[in-house]
Amino acid sequence: MFSSIIDPFSGKSVIENLPARIRETIEAQQDHSEILIGWIQLAVVCAFGVLYILSPKTFSEDAAFAPVPWALSVYLVFTIIRLSLAHARHLPRWLVYMSIVVDMSLLLGLIFSFHIQYEQPASFYLKVPTLLYVFIFIALRSLRFEVRYVLLSGLVAAFGWLCMVWYVISVDPNDPMITKDYVQYITSNSVLLGAEFDKVISILMVTFILAVAIARGRNLLIRSVTESIAARDLSKFVPTEVVKQVTSSDHEARAGDGEVREATILFTDLEGFTTISESLTPVQLITTLNEYFAAVTEPIERNGGMINQFQGDAILATFNLPERLENHAARAIQTALEIQAILEKVRFGNGIALNSRAGINTGVVVGGLVGTGERLGYTVHGDEVNLAARLEQLNKEYGTQIIVAARTRELVADGPFVFEQMGEAKVRGRKAPVTIYTVKAT
Repeated sequence: MFSSIIDPFSGKSVIENLPARIRETIEAQQDHSEILIGWIQLAVVCAFGVLYILSPKTFSEDAAFAPVPWALSVYLVFTIIRLSLAHARHLPRWLVYMSIVVDMSLLLGLIFSFHIQYEQPASFYLKVPTLLYVFIFIALRSLRFEVRYVLLSGLVAAFGWLCMVWYVISVDPNDPMITKDYVQYITSNSVLLGAEFDKVISILMVTFILAVAIARGRNLLIRSVTESIAARDLSKFVPTEVVKQVTSSDHEARAGDGEVREATILFTDLEGFTTISESLTPVQLITTLNEYFAAVTEPIERNGGMINQFQGDAILATFNLPERLENHAARAIQTALEIQAILEKVRFGNGIALNSRAGINTGVVVGGLVGTGERLGYTVHGDEVNLAARLEQLNKEYGTQIIVAARTRELVADGPFVFEQMGEAKVRGRKAPVTIYTVKAT
């Protein structure tokens, strides 16, 4: 625990050992924190100004110099400059360090100026409630989640207050104004060293407690950013809805987690792509496939489908699993028709025209995690999934591009599609023949 506090203050940082994209994400959060800190400090300065304007003035109106307005003005200008640099992302680390020292120095300087402003002995400023703002300024540094800045802020405040106490007891060697009588201390300008040391100890204790909390919170911040980026990356390998379910689950993901539900399965495969791939280099092949996948993924996702697998040049997508979806059968058919329309217009790679075939079936399937305890994948299982793949292959025999099973046709009887019954087909793996349809848009 102590090393997590000392190391950041000495310049060592866990963030420097993180991957660049995680480090950039954390630094972006810190930049936003500096902007928030700047706005809060500006609000504090404005509050000081309002309080000064509204408070009664006990100093002589003939006084040639009123230090408080000057101190507030300098503080206001510095805060605005610092806020502007934070917004422009031009606030380097050394300037943050300097800003902390200047912030605390200006605050203590403002407190120091009270005895001049109100024409009182120097000990007068030791009793002003403005000291409480020191704790606000220390707490502000915790918004950045860096221990070093909290520690620096607290140490500067404690050292500054000790200097102000030393000035009070040394400004007049003949009268240090020190007392041991608490009542006299409260009712006069006398100095009670124990009370001033209590203030310094309070500053240091608050700083230490905040530093420990920030050290722990920073570890959680790094872990949170790392895990969120990892989850975002993993969503490229498994459906986004599955990622949401895993991250929101009360228990750890394990093999066998899944749902049984009626869903519509869309299985598409490219026609004659094996022959096409023979004339392409490996780079051209992967480029062509990626362009094709990008083109057909858009209508699948837009219509609510989830891509479960890329199998070579084939795609297995589900509608209504894992995410519930109304009119899932109609959406799957609409997706298949849109894919055909895209392939009629778009050329891939070096001007290659591609054609696809699709099989669509609706039935009860199970979707869930499969694998071992250390390695899992999401997929859908069931005979209805196999039937969708078999229907895709039947397009070769019937000279069609889309074949739809009877259950899918039944669910979209009133939809905007034109179906043509192709008869009953014998499908491998099934004893009874299957009634099939082809479909076109109206």
